[in-house]
Amino acid sequence: MSKPATRLRLDRLLGNLGYGSRKEIQGLARAGGVTLDGLDLTDASAKVEVTPDLSARMKVDGQALDPPPGLVLMLHKPLGVTCSHKEAGALVYDLLPARWRRRDPAISTVGRLDKDTSGLLLLTDDGALLHRIIAPSAKVEKRYRATLARPLAGTEANLFAAGTLMLDNETTPLLPARLEPISETEVFLTITEGRYHQVRRMFAAAGNHVTALHRDRIGGLALPEDLAAGSYRVLGNAGVGMIFAV
Repeated sequence: MSKPATRLRLDRLLGNLGYGSRKEIQGLARAGGVTLDGLDLTDASAKVEVTPDLSARMKVDGQALDPPPGLVLMLHKPLGVTCSHKEAGALVYDLLPARWRRRDPAISTVGRLDKDTSGLLLLTDDGALLHRIIAPSAKVEKRYRATLARPLAGTEANLFAAGTLMLDNETTPLLPARLEPISETEVFLTITEGRYHQVRRMFAAAGNHVTALHRDRIGGLALPEDLAAGSYRVLGNAGVGMIFAV
């Protein structure tokens, strides 16, 4: 049996999505700025069923309603932006509509990419899904394309695959990782953990240095070639399912 749709007052629904205060939303509704199935919703206290197709049926100021909670995004993170709500400088959240920073529940990154790493980043307001993806027991693979300062020595694949590599200041060895050479100085590296600066530290432990790093895949979900740096897309159920595809 399917779970019944949540019913929320219009002002609460739009307030949780960051459209404004209750007073602002009441004024917007009275002015005819909110429609559902083509009909004006002028009473901000009216209850609305939050169904999966609500974004296709409701318009706010003539634009489709932002996705309700349960939002999952794939974002092509550019270089130079930080996965943080508070740090100084450019943040990944600045790449989203401004009102999305006022959503409740809040949107958070699923893990992090450091400032000098580009590529596939997931964001969601679904805490259960976030923890399901990053949980060590899930062993969701993350693939990175790394450019190295020096040619491969030829021993790295076995070193990373052994499951015995210990990084500085760590107390447990890394889980096995898969190295696929592209050229003498470029590789794909697939890991199932998310330790601090893990890929860079792995190559440092092997006597090399990463000069560029890009994540192109999480599980079975690949970063689309036509998704420009700084752009994002909403993931549907099929896309979320690809994260856990073996």
